[in-house]
Formats: sequence, structure tokens, C-alpha cells
Amino acid sequence: MNSGNAVERVWRRWALEHHLDPAYVIEHAHGRRSAETLRVVAPELEADQENLKVEQMEIDDKEGIVAIPGAKELLSKMPQDRFTIVTSATPGLALARLQHVGMPIPKRFITADDVVNGKPSPEPYLKGAALLGVEPADCLVFEDTPAGIRAAQAAGMKVIALQTTYPREELRAADAMVRSLEEVEVLLESWIEVVVRGASVSF
Repeated sequence: MNSGNAVERVWRRWALEHHLDPAYVIEHAHGRRSAETLRVVAPELEADQENLKVEQMEIDDKEGIVAIPGAKELLSKMPQDRFTIVTSATPGLALARLQHVGMPIPKRFITADDVVNGKPSPEPYLKGAALLGVEPADCLVFEDTPAGIRAAQAAGMKVIALQTTYPREELRAADAMVRSLEEVEVLLESWIEVVVRGASVSF
């Protein structure tokens, strides 16, 4: 889903309340667990307490949060046991946003509470692969942040970047890039093949 504007609103408001530079705070917020963002931008504050405040602010702010075009259609074609979600959000925030946009919700997924080290560490994606019972090299990740791309590649996975949050030049490390998931086609046989339309890349 595209929650970039909401994330920036929340962190800008939080930064101003604490007399911090909003641009600096936002720069470290996208694609990372809020607890890790807090440790970087305000190490003098009590991270756990501030994390709870930020989480509630993000749960309450749903304005402009929408599903990425093509996301519902893509996931509706996928067998439930062949995909999962790996998010830097807490379980409560992830569920609130997924339910808000009406996205298919896997029975189990990886959230901020399931890892010691968040993105760009490979730990979240390695745990996602383990959850599905597959090798990391057999996984394909859709990501919209540089931190997420680094995390997936460090885990040994292929990555398709979505141009929804960051400019194209900051996502070039990905194996392929799309503007929306409408450009992605899923072919189901005894395996799953993902084809990026208009590109000579097939997974």
C-alpha cells in the first residue's frame, strides 16, 4: 500500500513537537521500524515510550492511505501459502492499514515485533522466507524504499522496486522497477512466474 504521505505527516508532527528537523527525521523514517528511527534521530529520548506514541499517531492517521494500483489483483491470484508480508510496521499498525485498504491479509506475516534488527538488515526477509518454508534465493520481493531493497538483496533475494515513495534514481539497486503493480503479471503453473511488462526480466 502507499502510506508515504501519512508516514511523513506523522513524523513531521512528531519532529516539530520535539524541536527536531522534520526533513532529517523523515529521511530516516521510510522503510524502517519506528524504534530504530527514534534511536537515530533522538537517542536522548525514551525510545519505547515515544514508539508507542508514534504508532498510535500512525494508526489514527489514515488520510491518503491507498492500495498500490494492481496490488489487490496480484495478491488475489497468489496461493495463500506462497506469499507473505514483511513490514517495518508493528502488528497493530499493519493490520489497521491493510484492513483500511481492503488488502488480502496472509494468516502469518513478519512485523517489527518479530525481529531484533529491522531493515536494512536482512533479518526481516530471512524470517519471511522461513515463514513460507522456502529458500531466500527462491523469493521475490516488492519494495519501495532503499532500506528495504538493501535488506532483501542482503538476504539473497531478487527485488522489484515500486516508484511510490522514492525517486527512481534512489531505487536503481533493484533488479527491476515498476510504477505500479499493474505492470506485473503473475503466471501460475506448477511454479509461479512473475513477469514485468515492458522489461526483459522474468522471475
